[in-house]
Amino acid sequence: MRVIVVGGGVVGTMHAWQAVERGHEVVQIEREAEARGASLRNFGQIWVSGRAGGEELDTALRARELWEGIGERVPGLGFRAIGSLTPLRNAREYAVAEAAVARPDAAARGYKLVTAAEARQINPALRGAFEAALWCERDAAVEPRTAQLHLREALKASGRYTFLPGREVREVTGTGTGFGTATGPGTGTGTRAGTGSRLGRAAVRDDHGDVHPGDVVVLATGAWLSGLVRELVPDLPVRRVRLQMMQTAPLGEDLTTSVADADSFRYYPAYRSPALDELNAEQAQTPIAAAHKMQLLMVQRRDGGLTIGDTHEYEHPFAFDTLEDPYEHLTEVVESFLGRPLPKIRHRWAGVYAQCTDTTRVVHRQQVSDGVWLVTGPGGRGMTCSPAIAETTANELGW
Repeated sequence: MRVIVVGGGVVGTMHAWQAVERGHEVVQIEREAEARGASLRNFGQIWVSGRAGGEELDTALRARELWEGIGERVPGLGFRAIGSLTPLRNAREYAVAEAAVARPDAAARGYKLVTAAEARQINPALRGAFEAALWCERDAAVEPRTAQLHLREALKASGRYTFLPGREVREVTGTGTGFGTATGPGTGTGTRAGTGSRLGRAAVRDDHGDVHPGDVVVLATGAWLSGLVRELVPDLPVRRVRLQMMQTAPLGEDLTTSVADADSFRYYPAYRSPALDELNAEQAQTPIAAAHKMQLLMVQRRDGGLTIGDTHEYEHPFAFDTLEDPYEHLTEVVESFLGRPLPKIRHRWAGVYAQCTDTTRVVHRQQVSDGVWLVTGPGGRGMTCSPAIAETTANELGW
């Protein structure tokens, strides 16, 4: 079988990985010289801890397992099973963490409440003021800026993989004439939509005029939702979200875990509870954090620098510039946990990802023509869940 993957980000590359692993030939087409979207502009966190119970958590745990296995074969991914700590500064934050630890799926996440002293044994860089911490053993990290490069090198070694950069796909061609419709509660995880065969002879034409035929086409176009995608699915239930992040010079010591703050409780579904309702009612976010829908997430890169974020912006049109107030807020929070000044900020950037408008759905997977599938909208789950999202696609399509 020949699989055409459109999109060079992590979701597309993991679909290519699944196809090659199952013995198929793959052509992956990317409109830029290299992927430049959310797949690179993220934390590289394999974030199990905050996922909603049920399907989303199951997807994240399976993806965590797949990431670890791929990381053993592709050391350049920089897979690290480092876990995460969320320092807790008062009784209200502690109560939310306590409710999380009481969840029936807490053990699967690796939740544990630890004292401040125990947290510093796990991560000695946390010398600042806090009272306790939520430890999440199942969280992990990879290197987002280089992951796709190393995955592609491994794919090329198979002899069944071709990467075609600098080509924008303009048209879906082939035998398919009718568009499927995503229906029912299962479509977010791969329920087949529309009519026609699961695999059909299909092809895409790029802006060089070349036609690339295959038995199946996967459109993993990330936040690119205009052009061809809009033509195929005019009412796509997916929105774009913008975020700001930054990266420092090397810290000069190991940050042995990822780090979050209690504002992350407000944005991740695993922490919803009466205790969270009380936190929201009695401990408001700072005006800057509330205005920009902020949380702290932080992870150390292999060069020692810290990736720190983030903000969330949902209203279009997005600003074209980055704002300093959110960075100043993040710096203050990080320094309060580290008990020391941050190293110099070397990079600031904004990124945009695609998110299902029904945020309970892991991903939007839809057949848009015979043999042609669109897979998009994982939102902030993309880096975490992409291996399992691709595996589900492969299983559903009978690869």
